[in-house]
Amino acid sequence: MFSPKERPRLALALLTAISVVGFIDRIIMNVLVPPIKAEFQLSDMQVGLLNGLAFAALNVVLGLVVARIAERRRRISLIALGTLLWSIATATCGMAGSAVQLLLGRIGVGVGEAVGLPATSSVVSDYFPREKRATVMSILGLATPIGAFLGATGGALIAQAYGWRYAFFIAAIPGFVLAALLVLLIAEPARGRQDGVRADADVPPLTTVLRRYWVWPTMRHMLIGSTIAGMVGFGLNGFLAAYLARRFGFSLVEAGTVLGLVASLPAAISITGAGWISDRLAARGNKRAYALFPAITLLVSAPLYAFAITRDDPAVLIALVALCALIQFTYLGPTAGTFQNMLGPRMRATGSAFTGMVYALVSGGLGPILVGGLSDHYAGSGIDPGLALGFAMATAAAFYAWAGVHYLLAARTIEADLARSIEHG
Repeated sequence: MFSPKERPRLALALLTAISVVGFIDRIIMNVLVPPIKAEFQLSDMQVGLLNGLAFAALNVVLGLVVARIAERRRRISLIALGTLLWSIATATCGMAGSAVQLLLGRIGVGVGEAVGLPATSSVVSDYFPREKRATVMSILGLATPIGAFLGATGGALIAQAYGWRYAFFIAAIPGFVLAALLVLLIAEPARGRQDGVRADADVPPLTTVLRRYWVWPTMRHMLIGSTIAGMVGFGLNGFLAAYLARRFGFSLVEAGTVLGLVASLPAAISITGAGWISDRLAARGNKRAYALFPAITLLVSAPLYAFAITRDDPAVLIALVALCALIQFTYLGPTAGTFQNMLGPRMRATGSAFTGMVYALVSGGLGPILVGGLSDHYAGSGIDPGLALGFAMATAAAFYAWAGVHYLLAARTIEADLARSIEHG
């Protein structure tokens, strides 16, 4: 069925590794906030800008443009090119001599990811059948916790020993190696083979793809819910290390290690477990699990995180935040798998770019700014800066409940939408 270079498991492993490196390069700023803020004399709002909208600035247009190319051209080459671009941009962040130069470097990282990442889900979907996609998308989603651990812990250790600039330099290296391995070892899979549908030579218009996200109610509610949940997650993780340092006096390494541990193993269990469980339940006839499982866990995450982050004992706080990480990311795999199963073979790169654009602009872009802005507001009213940041994070966590409601609404229509034809026309 597969040619010698069509290696599904190796392709999944390399694409996951590339996504891990991409996430490291995206979030390494989280643990470097204290030294960068001090050197460039930034406010929390400005830090949120560097951590959020700077990254998303060109993703809005470029990601969709490249995805349209990916629907027609060799996706493996685009992924490799994007990996090279964001690795170069990450290295330039380490050479920044001002906040403006750092801002431009962060924009460059976003540009590289806009070129390289939209096609990864499309390639994986053409290597694996529909009934396994929530699981494989969850494995691909391991980029988030693994990247968070390596970016936070490794970034903190390197910054402590050599300075924050070297953290960017070293984070850039793996991307060059992985880009070469991808081109040398992995073949472009045939489109649509795993779906039993015709991979039309013509590519559907962009409006056709975007319309499906709105007209199909399951996709609409999952997109809104995942965007809100992502906004909360980016905002909370973007300031957790700074909060531990500011309120409890953690060193850079201590705060980075906690951030890495909390955002790695518990989140990895959350992501992969949810995808596997959802696929298992769906195989037994309960396809609503793709939406119900995330709905329940998000509704629980809202009060749990708000309670956790406001504890006065740092050990209790960390333990409860880790507990929350076991459930707050369960939406990722089922959502990505559902989207891929509801899109045609020549719609998937565009769909991934569109969701990536929304996540980058709204989730990654506004999440850190929301928390940073709330923190500045609370501190401006006379609250201790450490407590103010904690109150801001608790306030942001409440939005998880809003996301959970959208997944409950998606559960009402998901069976009917999964039964529709995915071909365009």
